[in-house]
Amino acid sequence: MMNIQGKIALVTGASRGIGREIALELAKQGVQRLVLVARDRQRLALVAAEIEGMGIEAVILPLDLSQPIEVHIAIAQVWRDHGPFHLLVNCAGIAHQVPFLQSKLANVQEEIAINLIGMYTITRLVARRMAAQREGKIVNVSSLMGKVAAPTMATYSATKFAILGFTQALRGELAAHNVQVSALLPSLTDTDMVRELQWFRWVMPTSPQRVAQVLVAGLQKDTPEILVGWQSHLVAWSNRIAPWLLEKILLMAAPLPRYEQRPTESPGR
Repeated sequence: MMNIQGKIALVTGASRGIGREIALELAKQGVQRLVLVARDRQRLALVAAEIEGMGIEAVILPLDLSQPIEVHIAIAQVWRDHGPFHLLVNCAGIAHQVPFLQSKLANVQEEIAINLIGMYTITRLVARRMAAQREGKIVNVSSLMGKVAAPTMATYSATKFAILGFTQALRGELAAHNVQVSALLPSLTDTDMVRELQWFRWVMPTSPQRVAQVLVAGLQKDTPEILVGWQSHLVAWSNRIAPWLLEKILLMAAPLPRYEQRPTESPGR
């Protein structure tokens, strides 16, 4: 269990969407300091101003997680000047939605670089320091598509499946150092990113505020996975009981029949 009051947290992808709402919710719950990481300095400054309006210290760290040398230098400096961190929330991510046969290698590489390699890079640097201080919590934001892959989202799903495997491995390795690791699995969430995508039929979006609230509540428990909303629980249960039926439903729900030739792409969360 983790009491976040008076703690120091680092949130990636904090300039918009789920990451922004997680940062705001942590501020509402009384963290001492928030370090906000994203590529967009201007957006980060706006989030920081909102947090500081609550009386919580905010530090912005404009950073491209796909650049490992820059990440290494920045994390060493921010840990020295504003750490030590007690909580790391890995929320940075992008999505390119396109049928696989129309996909482009450059977009695939970008998704892997940010969603997976970027997360690995910053986690490695922070986890080593948490292990040395024998205290910390890491939350990796995966997705319901890390449990159940769907048409038009092959690479995104691949990265989110990988995050779950990464999280499971770290839980076992870091437990001996008193560092807890969990995965957050939101379903479709109404953010800037998904508004530019073709939505699946019959799916009701969750608000990013709700996702943030569920995450903070989940910090009170040392659970491997934090599911958000009844749809996530239903899909996870269906995937265990009748995966063949769920596969058929997902195919019917996918936006393939009306999909345009030009892919819809998202610049980030």
